[in-house]
Amino acid sequence: MRFSFRLSELLNHMPDPKRRPGTIKAICDFTGLDRHQVSALLKNESKYVPLESLSKICDYLVEHGFATADQLPGALFAIEPENFWELLAGRRRLEICLGVRVDESWPEGAWVVASDSLLMGRLLNSVTTLGGTAKYRQTMPTAVPATTPVSAPLPHPEEFRQTMVWAPGQRPDEECEGRAWDAYNEFDAVTGDKAIVGLGSCKSNPLIEIMVANTFGVPAFKSEDGIADVKDRTCPFFLRYRQDRLPHPPSLQGGTEIAANLKSDVAGIYYEKKDGSWACCKWDEKKSESAIVFYTYREAQGRLEMVLGGFTGRGTRLLSRTLANQADSFWPPTYQGHGLQVGAFIVEYSLRPREAQTHIPAPPSSATTKIIRIDKEVIARRLDG
Repeated sequence: MRFSFRLSELLNHMPDPKRRPGTIKAICDFTGLDRHQVSALLKNESKYVPLESLSKICDYLVEHGFATADQLPGALFAIEPENFWELLAGRRRLEICLGVRVDESWPEGAWVVASDSLLMGRLLNSVTTLGGTAKYRQTMPTAVPATTPVSAPLPHPEEFRQTMVWAPGQRPDEECEGRAWDAYNEFDAVTGDKAIVGLGSCKSNPLIEIMVANTFGVPAFKSEDGIADVKDRTCPFFLRYRQDRLPHPPSLQGGTEIAANLKSDVAGIYYEKKDGSWACCKWDEKKSESAIVFYTYREAQGRLEMVLGGFTGRGTRLLSRTLANQADSFWPPTYQGHGLQVGAFIVEYSLRPREAQTHIPAPPSSATTKIIRIDKEVIARRLDG
C-alpha cells in the first residue's frame, strides 16, 4: 500500500508558476516552512513529512477554509493505485469524452461510431469490476465475531459524466476546436480527485489533441508537418494519416510528413525509440493495425488524463479486447518525475488475412498483439529539459 500527499488537491493547485505563483509564498508566510519543502509537498515529492510541519499545514488549511479540523490530517493522504484499472476506478469523478459525427443521409441527430461505443462499454465494465478481478479481492474479518468475513471496500468513481465533442470535419475547425476546449476547461475547473478519458484519436476526437499538447507544454492544433529534423518533434508518437481518408486535422501528433529528414510515406503510428530513431507500426488493410494508450497522472492533485484509441475503428475494437485481457501491460507508468506520471504505449496488431476485411463492429477473433512501452528517456527528453 502506497500513500500520496494531496495538499495540491485540497488547494486546487497545479504546480505551475504561470497558474498559481502565490501559493507557495502564502503557505511559507503562514507556516514558516522552507520554500523548497512546501514545493516538494505540493508535488508529492517529499519522502517523509515531519509531524510539526504536518501540524502547520493543517493549521493553514483550516485557517483559510480549505478543510475543517475534523477532516484533517486524513484528507491530506490518499492510497495510490497498484494497477491500471485501480488508476481509473480510484478517481472520485470519471468523465468519458467521445467524438460525434453527422451525415445528411442519417436520421436526425449526431452519432457515435460503433468502435468507440464498444471501447466505452469495456471501459465502464472494467472500471466498475476492476477488470473482472473485484470478486477475487481478499476479505477481512469483522471485529465481532472475528470469523465473519466482509468484502474489502472497492475503489469506484462516485460520479460519472459523458461529454461529446465534434469530430474533425463535422464542423469548421474553429468550432470543433472550440467545443473541445470548452469540454477540457469544464473538466479543469472541477475541484477534487478526477479523471477524463478521451476515446479515439486526434483524427476523431479533438479533446485528445489538447490533452497530449498540455502534457508536453506545447500549443494544440498546430501541425508540425515539414519540420526539418525529426528530433525536434514535440510528441514522441506520430499518426501518419492515410492519404485516401479525410479529414486531416492540424495536429502536433498527426499529419502526413513526420520530418524533412525522415521518410514517412506509410500510414500508421510512428514512435521514437531510446536511441532517437523512429519505428513504425504500419497500417495495412489486410495485415496490420495499431492503437495508442497514453495517460498523465498527477498524484498530488488526483488528476488523470487518458487517451485510448486505435489508428482506425478496427484498431479501437482490437484495443477494447486488449484492455479486457492485458490491461496490466499498461502499468506501471513509463515515466515518473516532477509530480507527474506518464504512461505511453503503442499496441501493434498482426492480423490473419481472412479476417482483415471484416466490417462487423467487433474485434477480429484472432490477432497477434505486441505492446510497446515508449522508453522513459524519450518522455524525459521532452519533460525534463
